[in-house]
Formats: sequence, structure tokens, C-alpha cells
Amino acid sequence: MTVLVVGAGLVGAQVVRQLVDRGERPVVLEPRPQREALAGIVDLQAFDLFEGDVLQPFALSAALAGRSVRAIVHTAANPLLTLGAQRDPYRAIELNIMGLANVMEAARIHRVPRVVASSSSVLNRYLEGGGDGGDLSREEALPRPNTFYAATKQAVEGIGLNYARSFGIGFAALRYCPVAGPWSGPGGGGPSGIFRAMVEAAVDGREVIVPGTAMEWVYSKDAAAATVLAVDAADLGSSVFNVTMGRLFTPEELAAEMRSAFPGARMRIEARPEGSTWLGGDWKPADIGRARRVLGYEPRFPMPALLADYAQWYRARRQAR
Repeated sequence: MTVLVVGAGLVGAQVVRQLVDRGERPVVLEPRPQREALAGIVDLQAFDLFEGDVLQPFALSAALAGRSVRAIVHTAANPLLTLGAQRDPYRAIELNIMGLANVMEAARIHRVPRVVASSSSVLNRYLEGGGDGGDLSREEALPRPNTFYAATKQAVEGIGLNYARSFGIGFAALRYCPVAGPWSGPGGGGPSGIFRAMVEAAVDGREVIVPGTAMEWVYSKDAAAATVLAVDAADLGSSVFNVTMGRLFTPEELAAEMRSAFPGARMRIEARPEGSTWLGGDWKPADIGRARRVLGYEPRFPMPALLADYAQWYRARRQAR
């Protein structure tokens, strides 16, 4: 039995690494594999790589053919996530919604018992509406996403859950908050790029730009661990799980963590660093209680451990150049 991982970027590559580390040989579907970036995370000889697009159903079928696949992990996403979807909504709608639909159809046709798909914590905050006293007979009772990316993730959850109800496919949607983690190629959301720039600047001795909003983070290795737990869970049901570190960091708290990890680092808090998409307003940390109870998820990388591990990876990569 094996696992098909669709999309091998910031989180997907770590999922592949964790499967390989426990002796499995996963299958990876990628339209344009970033081999050099992947090689910085996992041995390229330790998994089977198919060059194919999730928007092409036959590519999924080819990756599944002749294999006993127990789960599909779907992490493919549009470039720059929220920011990218605002710039090119059609591409985001096509990839996020039809990509998930193709994965669910492939699971149904090939009798794959479980799908674990990437959702997003944008659905915890990029919403408006929810009025009319919650009366579903009235027009404004339902909260609606106010970005294209959030709208696509709401559709991902709804489509996946309906496939689960109709066809008995185990389905989990993981609401990752902004992910920080090792990755040398393009991809990831705006906040991921901001965090990457902070760590690299601190290690290189350059000025660190700290985002000027309270934000929630999760390390890519923790996001991947939650994903693998969802693959393995004996009694998953059809559900949605928050996957975060479980707390917010104000700009001052994040700056303090950076100073502790990188003594002497120069830093500046900037209200709207390039790549930031947060528009302000109330922001409360996501409740990870369900992921703890059902999946057994527990973040292993609080901020000090995250920064130490990330910096170690970046230093090793810099020395290897």
C-alpha cells in the first residue's frame, strides 16, 4: 500500500519526507517538479515521481494505475495563495476547485479509501455576513468568503465532504494557517515568503523585516505531521481540522523570538511588508482541539524550535552552494 501526494512544495515535500522516513515509497504527482528544491528536503530516489497535472484526470489515473493506494494527499495550490488568487482569480478557481474535484473523482473511480486535502485558515477569518440572526430562511444568515482564495477553499471543503457522504470516501480538510518552513523554490503564500525572508536575513546578517500584524504560524514539518496523522487515523470520519501552532504572535512577540534566536540581529517592524494580504481586524487563534482529539496532533515546533530548525537547514544549504 502506498500514498499518492499531489503537489510537492512547501508542505507536500515534507509529507513525502515523513512517509519515506518510516519506510514507505510514496508516489508524487507534479506538473513541473522542482527537483533541486525537492532534493533539499528528501532523497529523489526514495519516491516515484510522475510529471502530470492534477487538472488532467488521466494524469491522476496514470499515477494510480497498478498501485494499491490507500490515500491521496492533495496539496497542490495556486501560486501565492490569497495574493495570487486576487491577481488571477480564474487560475485559482480552476486549480483549487477542479483540482479537488478531479482528486475526489479519481478516488471514487479507483476506490481509494481516503483523501486528505489542503484547506486554509483563511476560512477562520476572511469572511463577512453571517447576519439575519442566523435564520437560514433569510438571505444574509451565512457568512461568505470575501477573497477569491477563501471562496475556493470553502468550495474545496464542501465538495470533499459531499463526496465523502455520497460515496463513502474518508475525507479530511486541513486548515493550515500561514506555513513557515524550509523550501528553496518558488511557491507558498505571501506570509510564507515573509517568514523565509526573515530567517534568511537574520542568518545572513541583514536587516530583518517583521510583519506588523498579529499572526498565527505553523512549521511545515508540523503541517506535514498532521497530514500524515490524517492519512493514518483509524476513525477519521468526514471532518475539517485546524492545523496551527495554537497561538498568535504579535509583531513585538515575533521580534522578541527572532532576537532570542539570532542575538544581535537588526530588525524593523513594518506594517505592510511585501506579500502581506492581511487587511486588519479581529484575529483569534484557531482552536486545534479537534485535531488533538481525533488525529493526535500536537505541534512539535513551538517558535524557538521552529527558528532553530529552519536556521540550521538554511545554514547547511548556504554552505553547500
